[in-house]
Amino acid sequence: MVCLGNICRSPLAEGILKSKVDSKSVYVDSAGTGGWHVGELPDTRSIEVARLNGLSINDQRCRKFTAQDFEDFDVIYVMDKSNYDDVIALAKTDTDVSKVRMILNEMAADLNEEVPDPYYGSGNGFQHVYDLLDKACEQIAKHLSRE
Repeated sequence: MVCLGNICRSPLAEGILKSKVDSKSVYVDSAGTGGWHVGELPDTRSIEVARLNGLSINDQRCRKFTAQDFEDFDVIYVMDKSNYDDVIALAKTDTDVSKVRMILNEMAADLNEEVPDPYYGSGNGFQHVYDLLDKACEQIAKHLSRE
């Protein structure tokens, strides 16, 4: 799960998907394309909206996406087109590129809709992001359970 700073959207996506899959068979992590918050907790508003929805993301720490992630992960979900472009810029092979997907395409294939960045908005934006990611992660979990 990748967003810009790894403090709002991707930590929520990580926490949501972790709650829907078997952690013994599926490893879920998140990162940001920028390194401003490395080592920090997610944004307090993300922590709060996760808590209000029955999840804890307090154990997460922000990290920056690296080219090594192409080796470590089978699928890389990005939140928006800018994240997509930043991640693709680090790809070395066509296989790397094929791993990168817009997360909301799990609900509406190939529409390339973006998860809005709630950072500068109101707290309500965080719940909206949570709801979008919850639906997408539900589809991802269903797909994984069929494999």
